[in-house]
Amino acid sequence: MKTPQGLQALIDDGVIDEVMRPLKSGKEAAVYVVRSGDDVRCAKVYKDMAQRSFKQRVQYQEGRKVRGSREARAIGKASKYGRKQQETAWKNTEVDALYQLVEAGVRVPQPYGYFHGVLVMELVTDADGFSAPRLGELELEPGQAREYHAFLVKQVQLMLCIGLIHGDLSAYNVLVGAEGPVVIDFPQVVSAGGNNAARAMLLRDVNNLTATLGAFAPELLDSWYGEEMWALFETGDLLADTPLTGKFVHDERSVDLDGVRDAINDAREEALIRQQGREAAAEMD
Repeated sequence: MKTPQGLQALIDDGVIDEVMRPLKSGKEAAVYVVRSGDDVRCAKVYKDMAQRSFKQRVQYQEGRKVRGSREARAIGKASKYGRKQQETAWKNTEVDALYQLVEAGVRVPQPYGYFHGVLVMELVTDADGFSAPRLGELELEPGQAREYHAFLVKQVQLMLCIGLIHGDLSAYNVLVGAEGPVVIDFPQVVSAGGNNAARAMLLRDVNNLTATLGAFAPELLDSWYGEEMWALFETGDLLADTPLTGKFVHDERSVDLDGVRDAINDAREEALIRQQGREAAAEMD
């Protein structure tokens, strides 16, 4: 295929040898299957965002650290230079997060480097060597749904232990590879300790997973892993090996339990709507 403009510099520098085919395209990035020597990998080419998109990111960016006081001031003033720095920081966030998550033992694509604004990383494949499907595209047996749910809750726990929350986790940001689920797409990753919406985002992430997998194993809908996890995190008692039960005693004086359960049931519909938006954006490219 014709080499996309964003990948030509990587070929010129010998980072990759060939662009084999497009893998997926969304509002924020296009991903291609590439060859580097004898290895087949994928390359994520980030798209430049319009100023309108920055406004949608404010909630996610709260609490993030910016390299350099000049950059921080420029971003705060929303100047042309500030918007450029904000764009750069947004792209760098996923790269930095991936390396942290790999170190913490979270199952994410292995990053191989960031070159000319392009993230080169592991291509997640199924048992037959084809590109892995998304979790939301699969029909599961109850036992498999329970297994995937336990594994993914553990990944959320490991992330939270290093102070990170995915922020947009759903069945469409999880690939199912030959060895099980792999969490992807982290440009919107949230600081657990520095973002006022961190708890809400954590609960939404867990609820999205619970709603999807609970469709195959309904007993999962009676679990409260997100609430349990956050309570332990707040008191400093959440560790990577802390056992979770999925049980949580709510303060019924201040919590609308029916509303919380409705939110879990609504999460699946929200995930489907988001996926439809991604597919529509891909068709427009």
